[in-house]
Amino acid sequence: MNQSPLPSYAPLAEVVRSGMREGVHYGAVIGLSAEGEIAYARGPVHDPMFPRSSAKPFQALAMLRAGAELTGPSLAIAAGSHGGEEFHAAEAERILTSVGLTTDALRCPPEAPGSPTARRAFVAAGREPEPRYMNCSGKHAGMLAACVAGGWSTDDYLDPEHPLQLLVREAIEDMCGETIAHTAVDGCGAPQLAVTLAGLARGVQGMRLSPEGTHEHDIIEAMSAHPEYVSGPERVDTDLMTRLPGLVSKIGADGVLVLNAPTGETVAVKISDGDAQERSRVVVGLTALRALGVDVSPVVDRLTTPVSGGGATVGEVRAL
Repeated sequence: MNQSPLPSYAPLAEVVRSGMREGVHYGAVIGLSAEGEIAYARGPVHDPMFPRSSAKPFQALAMLRAGAELTGPSLAIAAGSHGGEEFHAAEAERILTSVGLTTDALRCPPEAPGSPTARRAFVAAGREPEPRYMNCSGKHAGMLAACVAGGWSTDDYLDPEHPLQLLVREAIEDMCGETIAHTAVDGCGAPQLAVTLAGLARGVQGMRLSPEGTHEHDIIEAMSAHPEYVSGPERVDTDLMTRLPGLVSKIGADGVLVLNAPTGETVAVKISDGDAQERSRVVVGLTALRALGVDVSPVVDRLTTPVSGGGATVGEVRAL
């Protein structure tokens, strides 16, 4: 068991109900200027953490480096966490079909759609969970396409020592500029590699600033051009990227979020309690992005999160 000391998380957002502070969300947040300097930081931004799905752009980079032919929506969904809409499942299946595979090759767990509307329709139809509806099926389909391109085995593509996963490790260390601190198993079964919050921000910014025509730049362009495949209706990433054109937003489980503006400014957030309701990380992230000089007025409503009581709004979650 890791015996490292508990992180010195900082108070980042408060929950106010009927005029009284009810709770506080602690965590860490870092903001990089367009020039790559740390211009905003609170909490332990240099301690290792799991970026979770916020690392998917780096995993997609490894897929392209392996030779996977992913472009447009297929590249966006490979770097995304979709909501399980029918068009998401169809795109994941299309990627597999293009390399001669079926959905039987997917090693992510079977799930029902995560999007509330899609889930209700799914349940009402009496359907059973399938791997292609799991929010990471686009990533898994892209990984399998990379294995075919590289001439590697597909049955064990989630093994940390598989050639593809070694390429993922190399891509993350390359972009984040640091050595992987720990290897774990992610919710979808893929290896999850720990880096610092500063490294996460640095890596995504590096992709944005890479020359046009590079794999790194192609991923950022695909994500911002096809936000519906990165996330989907009723989900944070798609909402932010749709209303702030050019922005790249990528949520990760357990309170992680990375935001990258088209001008280069980049913010990475980790909420220590996991932020299960996603009510604080967006508030904190957008507040930091605004502090860096980025115009976030099109999503000003996201700078606070309503707190309900008796069917009405009686307070808010706001940045500290």
